[in-house]
Amino acid sequence: MSEFRTRHAREHIDNEMVIIEVNLDDCSGETLSYTMDRLFAAGANDVYYTSIYMKKNRPAYKLSVLSDKKKQPLLEEIIFRETSSFGLRYYPVSCHRLGREFYQAETAYGEVSVKIGIYQGEPIKFSPEFEDCRKAAEKHNVSLQNVYDEAKSMATMHYKS
Repeated sequence: MSEFRTRHAREHIDNEMVIIEVNLDDCSGETLSYTMDRLFAAGANDVYYTSIYMKKNRPAYKLSVLSDKKKQPLLEEIIFRETSSFGLRYYPVSCHRLGREFYQAETAYGEVSVKIGIYQGEPIKFSPEFEDCRKAAEKHNVSLQNVYDEAKSMATMHYKS
């Protein structure tokens, strides 16, 4: 079982998390994309950009990175090296995470892994894995939504029965 699956098998609160943020008004789209890829590869839990306006109405992006505190120094180094930033801010956060299980749905289009969110011992979320759905849709020349709906329905029926 992977570290992710073991660590997130049970519902829990992560109290050792941090959000790192920086406003960027002079980075190219290519730089932003590359930076996001590097941050994920270095172990960031989440990376996203928000459109903002800075002083003098300059359009910009706020880069937000969610991470375990232990990875903060490496992620900050990536931000400083890959972006135009001269400073950043960070603050501690806690994350309530659902427990997770995985179900292999045997659909008419092939096997699709479905992530199941467990809240207080009850399965409440059923999320087919995008890449499995994409591959099946392309292989069988059907819509992504058809594959997604069938996989979700099968997983829901399995857990509700």
